[in-house]
Amino acid sequence: MIDHDDALRAVEGSLDRPSAARVYDYFIGGDTHYAIDRVFAEKVRERVPLIGDYCLTSRQFLGRAIRVCAEAGIQQFVDIGSGLPTAGNVHEVADEARPERDTHVLYIDNEPIALAHSTLLLADTADPERHHAIAADFFQPEDLWERVHASDIIDVRRPVALVINAVMHFVKDEQDPDALLAFYRDQLAPGSLLVLSQMTNENPANEDERQALIDLLEYYETTTNPGFLRTMTEFERFFGGWPMLDPGLVYAPAFHPDKKTVFAHAPSESRVIGGIARKPAL
Repeated sequence: MIDHDDALRAVEGSLDRPSAARVYDYFIGGDTHYAIDRVFAEKVRERVPLIGDYCLTSRQFLGRAIRVCAEAGIQQFVDIGSGLPTAGNVHEVADEARPERDTHVLYIDNEPIALAHSTLLLADTADPERHHAIAADFFQPEDLWERVHASDIIDVRRPVALVINAVMHFVKDEQDPDALLAFYRDQLAPGSLLVLSQMTNENPANEDERQALIDLLEYYETTTNPGFLRTMTEFERFFGGWPMLDPGLVYAPAFHPDKKTVFAHAPSESRVIGGIARKPAL
């Protein structure tokens, strides 16, 4: 972890271009963003008017997925690419779902700005005995998993919910996501759960929406995290053939919707897909 002063310096030194994490925070109604992020976000919104709802869909899916994992008995959560802690983050949802407050959560991000904000914000809401934020890079899996071991928060011999939410649309195929996901799946104990979601370019409603999604990727090339969209079929392989929890890989609003779920009336309009798979017993 980094100390408070280092965190503040990291924030101050990160304002030369939009941060994808802070832009996401802006879209879901958070308050950890700056003018450069807001200007970029509104430019995106002009081209993709529902982008805020897409981001909210991802955040709501995360909350419902964590609840499903906790109710299934999972007590350990590793959130890779966690971004900025904000309302309804993993440790809050897990503790609400398990009143015993026996859950352990490790937040991991490679962006110094995200880790800096995590350090500042977790100080207000987290139990330092059970919740940590650490720096590690999804693209350096061996090092990342060594840091999971070293954290003393997660016992990797026991089932874990590995959460990679709204991350894979920032991983291009030339970066070999198949090998990365295979490594992480191999590290998990039997009975572990894999939570994945990303934005999709599946079946755009019309030519304008298809072009808008292309433009969205072009816009994100100027941020800290360029993007890459996939269809359902292209995304499903990341679960490694593990059996899926009900209802399978679906548009995110169709995953255990509740009364707050946006796009519940028309899940395919959400542009977000996701699901949970369980690692089989040996």
